[in-house]
Amino acid sequence: MGDDDLIRQAGLRVTAARLAIMQTVRAGDHLDVDDVHRGARDRVGQVSLQAVYDSLHALHGAGLVRRIEPMGSPARYEARVGDNHHHLVCRVCGTVTDVDCAVGRPPCLDPVDTAGFVVDEADVTYWGVCPSCQE
Repeated sequence: MGDDDLIRQAGLRVTAARLAIMQTVRAGDHLDVDDVHRGARDRVGQVSLQAVYDSLHALHGAGLVRRIEPMGSPARYEARVGDNHHHLVCRVCGTVTDVDCAVGRPPCLDPVDTAGFVVDEADVTYWGVCPSCQE
């Protein structure tokens, strides 16, 4: 299924900017807004930064992209959604790497007390130093 079909099925209007943004996020690796903006411009020409913010917000709300916000880092976007995976973040260079769920099916971790919540996702960030920064 193409990105245009995914956008349409999510109830969003298909635009050249949204398609370029989806393609950029899908082709990238935990991109920040500036990276997405550059990639979308390379694909379709002029796209305003505000249009990128608005589209990312809509795509995230529709569940087509995932937004992660590692502490001390700008928000980043990825196309891997729906599997409750986690992330490794390098304290030195900020590289973000996916890591599968800690113990199996979502939410992967069970809180000691749910306070009545129905838990369906766990957001885990592992911090450390990547292999490149260790050298």
